[in-house]
Amino acid sequence: MEQRKPNIVYILADDLGYGDVSSLNPGCPFATTHFDRLSNEGVKCTDAHATSAVCTPSRYSIITGRYNWRSELKSSVLGGFSLPLIDTKRKTIAQMLKGRGYSTHAVGKWHLGMDLPKQDDFIEQPDFADSHTIDYSKPIKEGPVSVGFDTFYGISGSLDMPPYVYIKDERFTSIPTKVTKGEGMGYWREGLTADDFIHEEVLDHLTDKAVEVIQKESDHPFFLYFSLPAPHTPILPAKEFRGKSKTNDYGDFVLHCDSVVGRILSALDEAGLREDTLVVFTSDNGCSPSADFPALEKAGHNPSYHFRGMKADIYEGGHRVPLLMRWPKVIEPGSTCDQIVSLCDLYATMAEYLGVDLAAEEAVDSYSMLSSFKSPSEPTRPSLVHQSIDGSLSLRRGPWKLEMCKGSGGWSFPVPGSKDEEQLPSLQLYNLEEDIREQENVASRFPEIVHALKAELRAIVEQGRSTSGPIQANDGVAIWETVSWLQD
Repeated sequence: MEQRKPNIVYILADDLGYGDVSSLNPGCPFATTHFDRLSNEGVKCTDAHATSAVCTPSRYSIITGRYNWRSELKSSVLGGFSLPLIDTKRKTIAQMLKGRGYSTHAVGKWHLGMDLPKQDDFIEQPDFADSHTIDYSKPIKEGPVSVGFDTFYGISGSLDMPPYVYIKDERFTSIPTKVTKGEGMGYWREGLTADDFIHEEVLDHLTDKAVEVIQKESDHPFFLYFSLPAPHTPILPAKEFRGKSKTNDYGDFVLHCDSVVGRILSALDEAGLREDTLVVFTSDNGCSPSADFPALEKAGHNPSYHFRGMKADIYEGGHRVPLLMRWPKVIEPGSTCDQIVSLCDLYATMAEYLGVDLAAEEAVDSYSMLSSFKSPSEPTRPSLVHQSIDGSLSLRRGPWKLEMCKGSGGWSFPVPGSKDEEQLPSLQLYNLEEDIREQENVASRFPEIVHALKAELRAIVEQGRSTSGPIQANDGVAIWETVSWLQD
């Protein structure tokens, strides 16, 4: 009799900082009980990274096992009305798992684009606002169901981006008729809103749907990709969590997210699936400045822990994320992995475990973490590329991190194009073993390291892959021909 394949529950927080998990941050002023339960019952990864410091691109890499900057999107993010980023000809982790007998389900925030039924006068607004020219009675094309998910229930983009209406598979669940807008930390853009869409209730409503998947699919292997819309804006903790963190609304919202993870773990326990399920909890990038870092600092909390920067940045605070995994039959409880890992590595990990031979063009930047599950000191990948919101790249190899920009590449000091940035060297090199806070740029002291890392980064870009195999094409490759450092 064939051994049951493990269920996979992937919980992706939105804009949760590394320092927001108390098992990773000894100085955290609040306890994240359920996040910490995963740490205690599985492995916590201390050097895990999203491939990008913002959400759309990092999600692309999770689903495809491919660096996001190889896609048509070279910087920034998509909006709630944007066209699909994932080419339907490109294989996804959902399709790979379906080929091995899994049912596949996506719940929550998608934010990878979909072909909404736009009317002839549709014009996408530059600030992701609502144009009000969608035919909500017609089907949606090229959404999650088109790239390997059997079912989808959720929203098209972030919770602060219209349209504010739920989507089930390839249909809107209702026709929005009213216009709403949020303010302050509860900010969301003005847009059409369905009667049953209440921003303050979306997180718990989506959790209900994720729990339903676990309850309905307990008899056979399933993959649940549960993408939370929180603690991203609008920052709207439920009443029971307000004041609980003793920081601000953001800290309270983190505890709300912690309770969501608790509900998922309880659902697995109640269904008798604890031993047969890999649970992955992580975040798509670092914490946003919308969390109000100065107010949090006064309360004794830093969502970026001791790392420099925040969401959008090339610095560690932009892309180093919490990664907690529990798999009782494979992962030793209470273990720690200090090796460099990427969120795009789940694809190759499950392929190796399931005995799947990946095609030449499939998951070209994904490395299996399976050996590190069994031996946390075992390296998983030779290097890792990161990207900031403005499209700047960096390469990490061992303790060295080369950043191909003068400043943050994002939202923290020094911001791109500022006078502060103008006077800085054209690139940055840090030794993270000696300078985890990225304070001393040592590029001028180690020109040979700079040269070697630039050559490696150039090869990774030009070869269309970072894993071994035949050369692949990047989408929109012409843009790389104009990047000056590629020509050096």
